[in-house]
Formats: sequence, structure tokens, C-alpha cells
Amino acid sequence: MTTADSAVTPSIAYPLRSIGRLTVTPLGLGAMPLSFEDKADDTHNARATVGAALDAGITLIDTADIYAPAWNKVGHNERQVADALEAYAAAHPDFDRASIAVATKGGITRAEGEQWGRDSSVGHFRTAVVRSKKNLGVEAIDLYYLHRPDRTRLYSEAIETLAELKDEGHVKNIGISNASVEEIEIALEVLGEGNLAAVQNEFSPRFNHTSWDELTFCGEHGITFVPWSPLGGTGGGAAEVGERFPAIADIARGREVSPQQVVLAWEMSLGEHVLPIPGASRPASIADSAKAMSLTLDAGEKDALDKELLPKR
Repeated sequence: MTTADSAVTPSIAYPLRSIGRLTVTPLGLGAMPLSFEDKADDTHNARATVGAALDAGITLIDTADIYAPAWNKVGHNERQVADALEAYAAAHPDFDRASIAVATKGGITRAEGEQWGRDSSVGHFRTAVVRSKKNLGVEAIDLYYLHRPDRTRLYSEAIETLAELKDEGHVKNIGISNASVEEIEIALEVLGEGNLAAVQNEFSPRFNHTSWDELTFCGEHGITFVPWSPLGGTGGGAAEVGERFPAIADIARGREVSPQQVVLAWEMSLGEHVLPIPGASRPASIADSAKAMSLTLDAGEKDALDKELLPKR
């Protein structure tokens, strides 16, 4: 990043948003689908998809160490992102790699036989952060998340470890993922107000009842809320979002845009602290999603979506 840890304004101007000390576009690229088994060996596609995001002006890319097609390929997605950014820089002499923020995560483990676990010990995080820095080809990680809580350890101890890693210069900003309001409060107690950059939770039209309180709490405390699977997930939810929710379909038809753009525009309208990261495994997908950054819903459209999509209280 630049000396101020702020991404450079993209060539296509969109209203920017803050995430910790970073300044990025109001929508990022979720890179995880690029490591699905059917895409994992397609370097050309990964480069094209990341390139399409950059062409659209996106300046935030989200990954994680355990996004990989198999247990013995941990770090696969991080390496894909680094490779794609390097390839884009080689093809675009004016491209500034420091203008792109890359977020990654640690704290989930994968072992032989696809044995999944969680480990927020000091030893694990110190090893994981060094490995992620190497995979990404950076001296310091722009934004590092605790991926999921390790229920065998105190949550506060995991945050203390991340704070140490930040103090030592390994990471620039700290986030937490899959967190409850109580866990956000613990993170704030350890880090202090203003030092928790982001909370990344699942949030979409089909899955928002368990994260609405967290989204609201983040807005009240100046924390960026990052919806993962903002369109409903890769298992069909994202593709079918316009079929499942009439208000989305109606607005999409009226605006002559995709239902996915309507969903993302709605999520961004929930607050300036909301920053969705739609996943993509094809250039066309992220190019379409990026158009949501310039789609402004009117009051009637937003009200219709709020009534249909927000949890009933």
C-alpha cells in the first residue's frame, strides 16, 4: 500500500470506503472460488478474473490461507492472487501494485485426510502469518482476519496475538470473521476503539438474520462490515437470487440490470460501513458485480428491498 496505507483512487471513480487504515472501493473481489477443484489448475482463468476486477476499478481482494482444492495445497488461493497481480502488472506498465489491498485470514487448519480444525495459538498464527506473507509476496499483510473462533482457547488471547503481530509489522490492519456481537466487543476491549478494522460475516438476502445485529453494531462503532457470500453462495443461491425474491427481480427488470447488481447495491445502501465481497470464478461474473458500485437505488426501491429482505423484528 501507499505510505498512508490508502489505496490509490481507481481509474474508474467510485465513492470510496474505509476499512481500517485502508481506503478502497465499496465492493471487493472474493477470490475463494478460484481455488475450487474445477478451477484450481486454470491459471489463465484466475488471471483473467482478477484482471477483470482490476479493470472494473476494484481495489480490494479477499482470500484466506485454507482456500485450496486439497489439504496439502494450503495457500493455493493466496498464491493465485499474487500470481494474478504480478501478471496484471507485467501487462500494464502503469499499474501500481500498492494501490490494491489484499486481505487474508488464518486460524483454520487442514490436515491429511481433509481433517479440518481450528487453532488460534500463538505458534499457529506466527507460522501462518509468515507463510501468508510469502504466498502473497508482501512484507506486511494489508488486512488479516481471525477466520473462525477456536473454542478451545479464550477469544481475547487470539486477538492479543494478532495485536502483537500488528505491533511487529507483520500485518497492517486486524479483522475478525464469523464473529458474534460479544466477540466483536471482546476484540474492541483488547484492541481499543478504532483499531478493529473489519468484521466479515455471512450476509445475503437468504442469510441475514444471524448477522444483522453484527452489521448494526459495526456501524455504531466505526467498523467495516464485510458480507461474505453476499449473493447467497456458490451452491445456486447467487445464480437464483432473482428467482427467489420478487422485489429483486422487479427492480432488476425495471433498471435493466442483473439481479446480482441489485442485491449488491442494496447491501451497500445499508450503510457506508458495508463492503460486500462477491466471489467470482469467471471474469464476466465480477465485471457484472462491479457495476453495482455505480447503481444507486431510489428511496422506493430501497424500501421495497428492506421490507422483503431484512429480518422481521
